[in-house]
Amino acid sequence: MAEKRISSPKGLSPIKLMKPETDKGKSVLKSLQLRKTVREISDKKLSLQVLSNLLWAACGVNRKKGPFGIHGRTAATASNSQEIDLYVALQEGTYYYDPFKHCLIPVVAGDLRAMVIGKGQVNFGNKAPVRLIYVADIDKLIHSQGYQEPGLLNTEIQKSYFYVDTGLIASNVYLFAASTGLVAWFHNCDKSGLEEKLNLRVDQHVLFGQTVGYKRKK
Repeated sequence: MAEKRISSPKGLSPIKLMKPETDKGKSVLKSLQLRKTVREISDKKLSLQVLSNLLWAACGVNRKKGPFGIHGRTAATASNSQEIDLYVALQEGTYYYDPFKHCLIPVVAGDLRAMVIGKGQVNFGNKAPVRLIYVADIDKLIHSQGYQEPGLLNTEIQKSYFYVDTGLIASNVYLFAASTGLVAWFHNCDKSGLEEKLNLRVDQHVLFGQTVGYKRKK
């Protein structure tokens, strides 16, 4: 499997996340009732505990042995390939979320949050504390340690899988937000610009962004 090219920018250190609080928040049914898209998001920062809970809920490891004997995650993926990587854009820099160590690895110093939005879109959450970047790693999909389905080598089928898998993670984020008093907005982003900034390989593709934070008071 190809190695992930993660840089170590000066001025940024890895962030060790806290153990997720699995006994907090509203019920699943109540969260579904409250789930909605909110674009008006304030600049109030998330505590480290809330950020830790958010990322674990999105696609963290929830069991050591899942399908095909591989670690299980909170969001399903095709053949348990776990091909969707989550990058986290904060004010001071952008990080790669390592779900196995439950930590953030620095990738790029500086504020890229304004790029995590599609060109021409109204940027409601430019100062929101967290913007997630969804990246599909095709190498992981092709070389899944799980069932080697023939369709995984077909480009169009690959797309159908990684789009669905991204949606599953994004749905987790929406439900977590609704459960804990946060708000979220799933949106397009500057794909080519972010791919360059994040120094991604040719078989890694930026797909979407998702902004998370507290609702801005009018």
